[in-house]
Amino acid sequence: MARISRAIIGGAVGTALFTSMMYFVAPMMTGRAMDIAAMLGSMMGGSWALGMAAHLVNGIVVFPLIYILGVAPRLPGAPWLRGMMTGIALWLIAQLVMLPAMGSGFFGARAGGMPSVISALLGHLVYGVMLGAVAGAPEEAGSPRDRSATTSARA
Repeated sequence: MARISRAIIGGAVGTALFTSMMYFVAPMMTGRAMDIAAMLGSMMGGSWALGMAAHLVNGIVVFPLIYILGVAPRLPGAPWLRGMMTGIALWLIAQLVMLPAMGSGFFGARAGGMPSVISALLGHLVYGVMLGAVAGAPEEAGSPRDRSATTSARA
């Protein structure tokens, strides 16, 4: 259960950073915000609020659960590296599946071109690194169960 909790916390931190980057860093790179809520909302009847809710649920719950229960155990490397690989995979899915489904074309050809692609990649890398780093943090030593096992072993 602690692994799932850490994954959700990592997803929340990563989503907060990624969302901040979309609205504050992307405009410096592309000249406009990457409004993922509006893009997702366009697939849900045009509601920005529903788009933001979908973005938050995916980033905080869905992707962290997929990561911790299915992906992370199968990837090599340090936790942050496994998270980074996951971020790249999510970015590729967004570029090859989600953006075309939203009418933006492959790799956002009709939604800002290369600057948007790079900005989205950076956001997904930050998300993935944070997810992996927090979810992959080692278990806390010295929990009550650990102490009793060590105490009985010494006795």
